[in-house]
Amino acid sequence: MNVESVIETKSTQLLLKALHFGASDIYIEPAPKQYNIQFRKYGKLFPAGHFPIDLGDRIISYFKFKSSLDISEKRKPQSGSFEEKLSDYLYAFRVSTLPSVFKRESLVIRIFLQNASFPITSLSYYPQSAEKLLRLVSKGQGLILLCGATGSGKTTTLYSLMNYCSETLARHVISLEDPVESSQSHILQVQVNERAGITYASGLKAILRHSPDVIMIGEIRDEETAEIAVSAALSGHLVLSTIHAKNSVNCLYRLMDLNISIEEIRQAVIGIVAQCLIHLRELDSRKALYEILAEDSLEMAIKFTMEGKEYRLPIEETLEYQRAFIESGEHHVSTNR
Repeated sequence: MNVESVIETKSTQLLLKALHFGASDIYIEPAPKQYNIQFRKYGKLFPAGHFPIDLGDRIISYFKFKSSLDISEKRKPQSGSFEEKLSDYLYAFRVSTLPSVFKRESLVIRIFLQNASFPITSLSYYPQSAEKLLRLVSKGQGLILLCGATGSGKTTTLYSLMNYCSETLARHVISLEDPVESSQSHILQVQVNERAGITYASGLKAILRHSPDVIMIGEIRDEETAEIAVSAALSGHLVLSTIHAKNSVNCLYRLMDLNISIEEIRQAVIGIVAQCLIHLRELDSRKALYEILAEDSLEMAIKFTMEGKEYRLPIEETLEYQRAFIESGEHHVSTNR
């Protein structure tokens, strides 16, 4: 077996090992005398072995080649992706490199199962929360925003809601993502490509000419994207997106930071959802908790904001309370979320 075949085999074995472990990410990080391998699962890192320096260098180069990255460039960060069928399933692997003080690269691979979608009822810990989210996306128009920490499951929730709109509600759904994290065969997905002139703002303008019923924007990052998203919501589209904010109420202030007036928010926004994940040890799985600002609570939060007052959700509806309640072991008690 030649060297190239050995590297390909070792690389494939690493991917299979990560999939078998249930990892969401693979880390290949340089140390003085070796590369350390770690897997991320449920937000925690687990040691997964090591590679000798020479083998690690070659495996990193192999993954860069698969991802259409510049193999010779080791001083600048790079990112790319590739797809591969393993164990009869098609996966996408998003690759990111970063130079380190050891004059070698660190490489991270994020794993996505393609064409995978999960009903919101299977994602949500509380069935009542899933029902509220489905009622929100059943509305014909408006802006729905999700916020939460990195890795809190926002994209999975968005895909679930998009698929519900497409399959159950029979609506024309288009997404604009950076990058497309999971290919969905029944949804028109557009990837941001700034080199080709497809930014969030320009891509969104083009999508609006394609007669969608539902638009998913991967992230609202700047004033122009926020303005177009609000305009789309006001002109008869249902718009789903994510935004960086500490919690659901703080999303209102984040939108105002992006030069969206409180009156535009009142007219366009129909729901703000903060999300986190909780690990259920007895089931070795994770479920999503949702803090939903909608209907009466959203109206009240906007009213308070217009009056310069601080609005607080009822304590039992906040993510902090929900998490503490479940971790206390009292989650068997029936409750309405």
